[in-house]
Amino acid sequence: VQLQASGGGLVQAGGSLTLACVVSGRTFSPYSWGWFRQAPGKEREFVARFNWNPYSTYYADSVKGRFTISRDNAKNTLYLLMYSLKPEDTAVYYCATAPRGTSLFRPDQADYWGQGTLVTVSS
Repeated sequence: VQLQASGGGLVQAGGSLTLACVVSGRTFSPYSWGWFRQAPGKEREFVARFNWNPYSTYYADSVKGRFTISRDNAKNTLYLLMYSLKPEDTAVYYCATAPRGTSLFRPDQADYWGQGTLVTVSS
């Protein structure tokens, strides 16, 4: 299983950015997929996930209402749409997936990771 994240960059506060994660070796269903981030000097933290059977999404309180997780089955790509970005959103963002039956929330639950993409939000 391989995950390839991209889309990071420098953006001004209030701006938007879309991250993409191309997946190979595993179908979206029936696994849990998500995004985490790690700011300098801080631990990796949960950002968003979606689960199958039933389909559901879940967001960290810090991003709720500003970020949207989505996927394109045909392109085998996971997305994180980020709006109203704040300087505190600055971090390296990682896509991840978990073994069957695990609902992704903690970093130690993931069995595969993307390589990370840096998002920098200037004030």
